[in-house]
Amino acid sequence: MLEKFCNSTFWNSSFLDSPEADLPLCFEQTVLVWIPLGFLWFLAPWQLLHVYRSKIKRSPITKLYLAKQVLVGFLLILAAIELALVLTEDSGQATVPAIRYTNPSLYLGTWLLVLLIQHSRRWCMQKDSWFLSLFWILSILCGIFQLQTLIRTLLKGSNSNLAYSCLFFICYALQILILILSAFSEKDASSTNPSFTASFLSSITFSWYDSIIMKGYKQPLTLEDVWDVDEEIKTKALVSTFEKHMVGELQKARKALRGRQRRKAWRGSGDGLHGLNKNQSQSQDIIVLEEVKKKKKKSGTTKDFPKSWLVKTLFKTFYIMLLKSFLLKLVHDLLMFLSPQLLKLLISFTNDRDTYVWTAYLYSVLFFVVALIQSLCLQCYFQMCFKLGVSVRTTIMASIYKKALTLSNQARKQYTIGETVNLMSVDAQKLMDVTSYFHLLWSDVLQITLSIYFLWAELGPSILAGVGVMVLLIPVNAILAAKSRAIQVKNMKNKDKRLKIMNEILSGMKILKYFAWEPSFKNQVHELRKKELKNLLTFGQMQSVIVFLLYLTPVLVSVITFSVYALVDSNNVLDAEKAFTSITLFNILRFPLSMFPMVISSILQASVSRDRLEQYLGGDDLDPSAICRRDCNFERAFFPTDKAVQFSEASFTWDQDSEATIRDVNLDIMPGQLVAVVGTVGSGKSSLMSAMLGEMENVHGHITIKGTIAYVPQQSWIQNGTIRDNILFGSELDEKRYQQILEACALLQDLEVLPGGDLAEIGEKTRLLVTHSIHFLPQVDEIVVLGNGTILEKGSYSTLLAKKGSFAKILKTFTEQTGPVEEATVNEDTEEEDDCGLMPSVEEIPEDVASLTMKRENSLHQIRSRNSRSKSRHRKSLRNSLKTRNVNTLKEEEEPVKGQKLIKKEFIQTGKVKFSIYLKYLRAVGWFSIFFIIFAYVINSVAYIGSNLWLSAWTNDSKTFNGTNYPASQRDLRVGVYGALGLVQGAFVLIANLWNAHGSTHASNILHRQLLSNILQAPMSFFDTTPTGRIVNRFAGDISTVDDTLPLSLRSWILCFLGIISTLVMICTATPIFIVVIIPLGLIYVSVQIFYVATSRQLKRLDSVTRSPIYSHFSETMSGLSVIRAFEHQQRFLKHNEVGIDTNQKCVFSWITSNRWLAVRLELIGNLIVFFSSLMMVIYRDTLSGDTVGFVLSNALNITQTLNWLVRMTSEIETNIVAVERINEYIKVENEAPWVTDKRPPPGWPSKGEIRFNNYQVRYRPELDLVLRGITCDIRSMEKIGVVGRTGAGKSSLTNGLFRILEAAGGQIIIDGVDIASIGLHDLREKLTIIPQDPILFSGSLRMNLDPFNNHSDEEIWKALELAHLKSFVSGLQLGLSHEVTEAGDNLSIGQRQLLCLARALLRKSKILVMDEATAAVDLETDHLIQTTIQKEFSHCTTITIAHRLHTIMDSDKIMVLDNGKIVEYGSPQELLRNSGPFYLMAKEAGIESVNSTSF
Repeated sequence: MLEKFCNSTFWNSSFLDSPEADLPLCFEQTVLVWIPLGFLWFLAPWQLLHVYRSKIKRSPITKLYLAKQVLVGFLLILAAIELALVLTEDSGQATVPAIRYTNPSLYLGTWLLVLLIQHSRRWCMQKDSWFLSLFWILSILCGIFQLQTLIRTLLKGSNSNLAYSCLFFICYALQILILILSAFSEKDASSTNPSFTASFLSSITFSWYDSIIMKGYKQPLTLEDVWDVDEEIKTKALVSTFEKHMVGELQKARKALRGRQRRKAWRGSGDGLHGLNKNQSQSQDIIVLEEVKKKKKKSGTTKDFPKSWLVKTLFKTFYIMLLKSFLLKLVHDLLMFLSPQLLKLLISFTNDRDTYVWTAYLYSVLFFVVALIQSLCLQCYFQMCFKLGVSVRTTIMASIYKKALTLSNQARKQYTIGETVNLMSVDAQKLMDVTSYFHLLWSDVLQITLSIYFLWAELGPSILAGVGVMVLLIPVNAILAAKSRAIQVKNMKNKDKRLKIMNEILSGMKILKYFAWEPSFKNQVHELRKKELKNLLTFGQMQSVIVFLLYLTPVLVSVITFSVYALVDSNNVLDAEKAFTSITLFNILRFPLSMFPMVISSILQASVSRDRLEQYLGGDDLDPSAICRRDCNFERAFFPTDKAVQFSEASFTWDQDSEATIRDVNLDIMPGQLVAVVGTVGSGKSSLMSAMLGEMENVHGHITIKGTIAYVPQQSWIQNGTIRDNILFGSELDEKRYQQILEACALLQDLEVLPGGDLAEIGEKTRLLVTHSIHFLPQVDEIVVLGNGTILEKGSYSTLLAKKGSFAKILKTFTEQTGPVEEATVNEDTEEEDDCGLMPSVEEIPEDVASLTMKRENSLHQIRSRNSRSKSRHRKSLRNSLKTRNVNTLKEEEEPVKGQKLIKKEFIQTGKVKFSIYLKYLRAVGWFSIFFIIFAYVINSVAYIGSNLWLSAWTNDSKTFNGTNYPASQRDLRVGVYGALGLVQGAFVLIANLWNAHGSTHASNILHRQLLSNILQAPMSFFDTTPTGRIVNRFAGDISTVDDTLPLSLRSWILCFLGIISTLVMICTATPIFIVVIIPLGLIYVSVQIFYVATSRQLKRLDSVTRSPIYSHFSETMSGLSVIRAFEHQQRFLKHNEVGIDTNQKCVFSWITSNRWLAVRLELIGNLIVFFSSLMMVIYRDTLSGDTVGFVLSNALNITQTLNWLVRMTSEIETNIVAVERINEYIKVENEAPWVTDKRPPPGWPSKGEIRFNNYQVRYRPELDLVLRGITCDIRSMEKIGVVGRTGAGKSSLTNGLFRILEAAGGQIIIDGVDIASIGLHDLREKLTIIPQDPILFSGSLRMNLDPFNNHSDEEIWKALELAHLKSFVSGLQLGLSHEVTEAGDNLSIGQRQLLCLARALLRKSKILVMDEATAAVDLETDHLIQTTIQKEFSHCTTITIAHRLHTIMDSDKIMVLDNGKIVEYGSPQELLRNSGPFYLMAKEAGIESVNSTSF
């Protein structure tokens, strides 16, 4: 039919059976024309519908758009001209074939359709359509055949169709021009990211990324240079979709969990319900560990939780991305098997001299085209997979953060902050890795199946021997993978423990320094690290065995298969076609065989992470239903809303499995009332507040709250940021109201001395607040007395006193002990100072801004009554001064005030990593190890070249011998040597890998030791200016990179480099002319690498730097959860987290894109090497044999991936060595003075405790002013000194100077005749004792917290506990001294923690005691116990007390009054009260008229 349609032959195979083959013109004008047209017309409706549905605002007309439309217009005109020519030729007879009418008519319609499609793209972000680009490519490729046919016809002198030929040539040229124009991208004003507007060709080759690569090469990239990610993969969009699917899946999982629990209950005996024990009460602070352990035993070894929902949810969220990547991978895998077949045809061509040359050229072109399509599919697949991986990581991180804001108290207790951060960092990363390689599960199976199929076609049943070996090795690999996983799980736990203790060390660094405890904690970390490294070495050894088996498998399979093939039948002679086609298939087989166990292993690892994440994300949320806010319609209908807070039969517990902590509370608080809640330690005061905030589990009853809540927690929570940010806490700045608040909180004077005023930065650590003072109780409207979690009595101050009940007894006891109730604390001029004008220590800063408010509550009524007009004027001037400063500071933000910036911005290294960093790592590995590893790998490469050359010689035997006369000895020699060379390869890889595992573990150990040692010896100023998260990141992410990633990168780099050298040596040996091709390709290769590495390295650095704030913010959020929830600021913190994750995500995504940009270009170079190699084989056909062709091309086919991996590994090493660079940065941090020096103090020093200050001067940091300006005084042995002074006077600086936390800027401190600056820090600090204001404890046993060096006997410790009034409490614990203290001592009350600090001091028995107002944060009962013990047990000591409340120092021998870093008064209290000086005014304002009025 088609022959009549064309009026010529449609198909005849004889056309191809000649040296100058061609296709019939009819075939070219029908099939080859209709294929691209059919493609366009079939897809056009879908494209137009898509444009219609998703259209955006129409973009303006551009020159590129006009150019394309004009060129298509020309094509339309040419089609019309052709149709007109045909019509004029037609004289009414059937001389003109129908095809001549049909094609121009089809083209007319097609070009009109193209004009319409191109115009419709004006409403799209991406102006170029992918299917139009494919249409132009198809049209040009199909037109090549017609083009060469017409050229041949014209060259033969046939001019019958000259006009038609000219029209075709013009049309063909125009189509090429349009395709070239389609490669350019049109920018859109609505988007700055070129990936959104990139053309199809630009997208698949990642050319849109060129501008970043160029910029990164010219100068180091900054965050501003990196484009934002697409809206659809931003955190908010991803989490929204994820949660939508999560709700349903989690519901099903919880239903299944309830089913499991019911079945378990039926099987078990069934426990009775926990009753409420009316005789006991549990404080929020006292959560006993033994009870938790008992519960764990009851519920089994692991707590059940909703399972198998996370993967399903992720699949539903990302299935479209998975489907697209699946299709791309399938195309790539199928094309992969075309290369061995093309190789077989080329070898056949070389051996058969009668084959036409054009077939070989066609094979060469096909080699290149197949490889090119393969490369593009693979890179687009990788881009999608990594995009999927990043999206999964983002979703998990954001979901963990969101869950942390709502997680119930019971669920939260199972996780420390460190463990939760690990979920965000490690477990989210594990899921990202597994989703990136998920498709390899089915792809590996497909590749293995197809490889075996094609191998069977070559070698027949002999392949079964090789397959048998593979099958036997699978269980071996599986066992090794399972053991590796078990080690990984164990190591994750060790890592968790190490990071937990590091977090605690960094949080309590000041305590470690005060007590000289660094060596003890250093040893604890070293012990954990030793276990970690032992597991790491075992893991490395197992990986070495796995890699050995992976290397050995293809060699074993090929040796056994070739041997069986040769031995099974004497007629079977191995020729080049069979051998090298099989070798290529074995090379293909190597990848799935090597990856499959790794994929299984990573899936197993990810399954651990999946379980951890399912347990966390599936945990119970806080149930707020028992807390009814004003807008709760249901509750409003039943309960009156005239009460501000109403407790109705409210019972709450911290744990549903334990007794209620707050029981049957009925309490009405009216609007405007000031209510005080009092009670003894453990009576449930804090729990009552927590219940009101919705932090506890409801047993029964409810609480109704009218209006919003403002909450000041017992432990202050300060965020990294400015003072203003912390005060505003997300609210809009109302200048007038803001100034009123500053005045009300008495902050104006404090802010006056701060550099930068309220724009001064403060750190992330916290101080404790005074919340236990009873002095202001007469001023409150109502007092609620708690006991055992219930209300004992309530009423006004006078009513309760008259009742003579519990409250009256408490008050009477403490009035007798502490003086009159009316006594106030030191007024605003005598508050604790932190020399905040000079930003001393992060731990101290919140004291100046937040906790002052609470401390001043004690003296508020005195301040009100005694405020003079002059003071009011002074305040007004301060306020105006602050206003002025704020305006000026805002105007001059570029030049912040000296000392204003506390937290230094994290330093980002730029440019090439210094060679010294590589040397540092290599030195840590060991030069001998490096040499030996490289030597072993070189031997492996030599054996690899040898085995290839030997196989080439073996296949050449097929020409010398035929099957009947092939000598058995020759055959056995070939098989034996080939097998031996394969064995040598495997053995030396094993040796090198084992040595590499040993060397890299040694390097990890050295670097971690150096880092830890240096961090512990860094001065306090370093910790003040460096957020904890930043330091933890060095011990977590960077050490992890040095442990796991860097050794792998180095090993892969050496293998890739030697592999490429081996391949090029083999190709050049066969065809020396190939050097001409290698040189230009090599230059392109190196230049691409130089461009890429500069950008990739910097992007990896930006990734590290943008990741730290996510974890810091998360840790900060976890610490302040109750505050965030009380103020209902969850959404603001979620938004902050989303911005942080998106910032990091854009860096990661940009880095992934840079890898794809590189891979496309490198694979093009690899594909060109294959193309030119095959071309050389055709050109030099006469001088080459089939075995040489097979030998060269089988290796050339292997080089593409290796070239790619070499640059990837070069970049990986550069980016991963950044971890060593970052570690080295902290290894080089300037240390404080040596712990021990050659000059040691005399034995028994200090024996007297005499302290002499000689013109002592100190400053916090070199750029700041002096805070102590020439202190000179003598403190005699056993004197009790009280130190007072306003904020910024220098009180804490005195303590810090004494302990040499701060080094002297001038003058000296002499203790018992020894200048403290002349001895080691530990020799000094071990001989002094401090009871700090912050009662900081560490996780571990009680004994470890008291005596970390085991210097004291149990008897001594029990004696100290008895003196500290803790013996009965500790002896009541099941484990006694071995009782486990949780992180930061959270399972003890604040009072108990402070008493433990007192016990520490009692154990030291030093002659000098410093008290940094140790009782400021405890209740009166604890305060009394501490004061009594100190008076009795430290009577022989010289005592220095930093005072906040005057009653604590009125019995001192002398009082030192500081102001502006100088001593303004120094004498006995009696003397100072007689003089009308600063101390007299403080005492008068505090209501103290004589020493006796406050005596104990």
